Amino acid sequence: MKHVTSVFWYALAGCLALVAWGALSPETLENSTTKITAGISNIFGWYYLWLVAAIVVFCLYLVFSKFGHIKLGSPDSKPEFSLLSWFAMLFSAGMGIGVVFWSAAEPVTYAFKSAPVADVGTDIAIKDSLKYTFLHWGISAWGIYAIVGLTLAYFKFHKNYPGLISSTLIPLFGEKVMTGIFGKIIDILAVLATVIGVAASLGFGSAQISGGFQYLFHTPDAFWMQLLILAVTTVLFMISAWSGIGKGIKYLSNINMGLALTLFLLLFITGPTLYILNMFTNAFGSYVTDLVEMSFRSAPQNAGSREWINNWTLFYWAFWISWSPFVGSFIARISKGRTVKEFLLGVLLVPSFVCFIFFSIFGASALNVENLGLAKLSDMPIETMTFGMLEQYPLGFVMSLLTIVVIAIFFITSADSATFVLGMFTTNGLSNPAQSVKLSWGLVQAAVAAIVVYFGGTQGLQNTVIISALPFSFIIILMAVSFYKSASEEVAKEDSIEK
Repeated sequence: MKHVTSVFWYALAGCLALVAWGALSPETLENSTTKITAGISNIFGWYYLWLVAAIVVFCLYLVFSKFGHIKLGSPDSKPEFSLLSWFAMLFSAGMGIGVVFWSAAEPVTYAFKSAPVADVGTDIAIKDSLKYTFLHWGISAWGIYAIVGLTLAYFKFHKNYPGLISSTLIPLFGEKVMTGIFGKIIDILAVLATVIGVAASLGFGSAQISGGFQYLFHTPDAFWMQLLILAVTTVLFMISAWSGIGKGIKYLSNINMGLALTLFLLLFITGPTLYILNMFTNAFGSYVTDLVEMSFRSAPQNAGSREWINNWTLFYWAFWISWSPFVGSFIARISKGRTVKEFLLGVLLVPSFVCFIFFSIFGASALNVENLGLAKLSDMPIETMTFGMLEQYPLGFVMSLLTIVVIAIFFITSADSATFVLGMFTTNGLSNPAQSVKLSWGLVQAAVAAIVVYFGGTQGLQNTVIISALPFSFIIILMAVSFYKSASEEVAKEDSIEK
């Protein structure tokens, strides 16, 4: 295949090895990786908390710093996409499937199954459920994506470096970093994390679509059903990938945000409107006032609370870090022509607020159902909780169908975005990788998802992605330092010219 580098073949071999392990011995993979992830959480939990908080502070500093005016491109470059299309693609690629998958399940879990602080089922647990959901899906998560995306966009479009993770470290280690072993390992790690992470999400997405069909139409709960869904959506995202980023992902993202908005309004109007507004107001206020405390909460004296933090907060921080090469690279690719300040404000605030609204409408509606005793959502499988909640409100069947469509499109845009990013990573950072490369990675992702779902190795591969977050977290630190060094030198040169 044209322009393919050695990273492609090494990463492909690594993917096949992991899939083989997950297929032949899923229990061994899961047990081994579970022990490693537990050890990482116990030993490095404090480090993750400090790292994510520092990333958010650094992003906010950059917004108001002397670097804010720097354009991610040439001085006369213009944004390739409108603001609305840009926001839609940010959200669709970054968290689309996950938000829908957890929209009802996460608040219900925190309130009625595993509360972060209070006893389950209490008023405090119910109110805290949305606040902690906001923590996990808010600016802390998007700050991780933002710093990786900003660094990649700056060096790709402003400095004309290849669109690779390794190339962002040139100011620190010189141009040899891209051709040396260290740089190759970084780029291979980014590819592996992207393939395995997206494949696992495709598995979850197909499970929720299958769960929705089963709940609504009593279709069989069988592997062939998920495989059929995977096959259909794979064909659709391959068509989207073939059409290019300016058509496929852009149009689908715009359509899906319109459908999601329709779904928001339907549930907001037919659901417990005042309860949603009050819960959103309370949760948002608590999130803003308690953000620092929640961000540094480690519960050193309480084993139960510590376990909750390991299972949820630290899991999310590691997951977002492991996904940052993929999402950061895609965000960088669609952000050419925007200033550093505009980029950071857009990436930090808009998707976070959309997540808050999504979780407030779906989460509060689900909490209301369980709190009033209309249905025991907490006893349902995660993939059917949303449909069980919607059934309790007027137009529930219509909203459930719309939810399946929204999930499917998010499924397609996430996979399409991933094929594009994987193509960049394995063709020395080309902005428009060859169709054959993108389609090859699309088939690999679909095959990984199908094999893992069939053999039940999803959790093991999820753990593998989380494990990859630890070494990549150090890469993020180096990327931030590299950006600061290069941007500082640029601004200093501008100042000297003006004087």
